[in-house]
Amino acid sequence: MSRSKHILICLLAAAALPLFAQDEPPAGRGAGRGGGGRGNTREFLGLGPAPDAAAADRGEKVYVPNCGFCHGDKARGAEGPNLVRSEAVLHDEKGELIGDVIAKGRADKGMPAFANFTKDQLYDIAEFLHMQVELVANRGLYKRLNVVTGDAKAGEAYFNGAGGCKSCHSPTGDLAKIGTRYTPEALQTRFIWPGGGGGGRGGGGASAQKVTVTLPSGEKITGTVKRQDDFDISMYDAQGNYHSWPRSSVKIELEDKLAGHRELLPKLTDKDMHDLTAYLVTLK
Repeated sequence: MSRSKHILICLLAAAALPLFAQDEPPAGRGAGRGGGGRGNTREFLGLGPAPDAAAADRGEKVYVPNCGFCHGDKARGAEGPNLVRSEAVLHDEKGELIGDVIAKGRADKGMPAFANFTKDQLYDIAEFLHMQVELVANRGLYKRLNVVTGDAKAGEAYFNGAGGCKSCHSPTGDLAKIGTRYTPEALQTRFIWPGGGGGGRGGGGASAQKVTVTLPSGEKITGTVKRQDDFDISMYDAQGNYHSWPRSSVKIELEDKLAGHRELLPKLTDKDMHDLTAYLVTLK
């Protein structure tokens, strides 16, 4: 296999991965054609015309009570097959294939006929199914769920009480206007996943990590980390002098600024998490 083909396969596989997010329907049929970013994504993924969002919304109201019990409310399958993978759905353009199957049924496979559906209803159901294919295939339509669902007052009480946050943080100090500096999901990530938000090891400035190095002689040198890896550690002491040692030759004690966060994680409930997020976004 050539390198270019291998890269293309990897990209297609990545594009098809689902996200933990809420999907947003496209504006209407034909949206995304042309030279925009979404249009390029659609062409790259080999998708047909964008589904008619209004028709898909109408179609869902017909589909769910009549078809959802068998194929699932989102057509992902239940007792019946997954329609997102159906050849009839994937090759259909305007309901010409889907509508025929729904109207006539498939008695040999246990699917009843729905001859009472109008032509418009069949089109709307087809657009609903096209939308489900779209949402599975086109990750460009996804956006994060709204995480601001908690009670800000309860979050403030947790911050000042059971959470113990005020022992290290202040809404008028280090957290002043934090609600304008980070998106709600970024804020939530910073206290749920301590240390996972990026940033290099060591270095200078406000993010410099304190360290105490004990030499073989017993002498202790305290300062800030310059650099560390699996083999060596370097630092600046309180007087600004540079030091470096093999890690195997010294004892290293690193300050853990996130110790409080790590201790909090096992105790943090879903309610606490969402209440605290709702409070932090108000700090503007």
